[in-house]
Amino acid sequence: MKQALILEKVRRIRAILPRLGTIKLLHQLHQELQSDQLHIGRDSLFRLMRENNLLIKNRRRTVKTTNSIHRFKIWPDLVNRRSSTMAEEIWVSDITYIRCKSGFAYLSLVSDAYSRKIVGYNLSPNLKADSCMKALKMGLDARLYPKRQLVHHSDRGIQYCCDAYIQLLQQHQIHISMTQSGSPYDNAIAERINGILKTEFGLHETFGSLALAKKQVETAISKYNYLRPHFSCGLNTPQYKHAYVEPRKTKRNQEYLNYSQAKSGIPVTE
Repeated sequence: MKQALILEKVRRIRAILPRLGTIKLLHQLHQELQSDQLHIGRDSLFRLMRENNLLIKNRRRTVKTTNSIHRFKIWPDLVNRRSSTMAEEIWVSDITYIRCKSGFAYLSLVSDAYSRKIVGYNLSPNLKADSCMKALKMGLDARLYPKRQLVHHSDRGIQYCCDAYIQLLQQHQIHISMTQSGSPYDNAIAERINGILKTEFGLHETFGSLALAKKQVETAISKYNYLRPHFSCGLNTPQYKHAYVEPRKTKRNQEYLNYSQAKSGIPVTE
């Protein structure tokens, strides 16, 4: 009876976040289990998930999206794998592929290194810089802290090095940083976010059209930003951590926090 109730709660959460890992599930379940006077430890939950074929299996990416052989300037690495200490201090950009029946589409992402929030995105049928610029402009239009000095970090792909993209960064007085070795570890946050969208939010699937893919991308990013807890966010959501101001909360940021919590059907931990 106890296991059946726990599995019912697990499946309810997985209906919203189908690729949420077991440790995060345990965190999400904690409050509900307490109110129902139930308890299950980490090892027991792993065993229960395994017995019911509910453990998550990893998938691998296979398509190359970076062309770093070009005539444009390679800018220095200003980040050098250091951690961010506040929102809108470092943004990381990357491109991942989406499969459609007509061929590949390419998802340009701009994410905040501190909160892990995806601040801008655009899905395009090609790898032109215009898609990356649209994602960047989305992030710039929605900045909460426009007076903070911001570093934009990316790989050395032609989309990020081309004149138009660099000019857009310079127009907004954003510092430019690029990986030097080509190692994915030099842009690990962006790589990790790409992987989460693929493995947890259905973007690994093959879509019937670009329009259907765009709809799924929008849904996936909304769930990622407003519903999915992150270990790096203290098991809060990216939106919560991005908008949270300590110790003083401005009216504008409180509105974002309220929206984040209202958007979620799962409680957000403070």
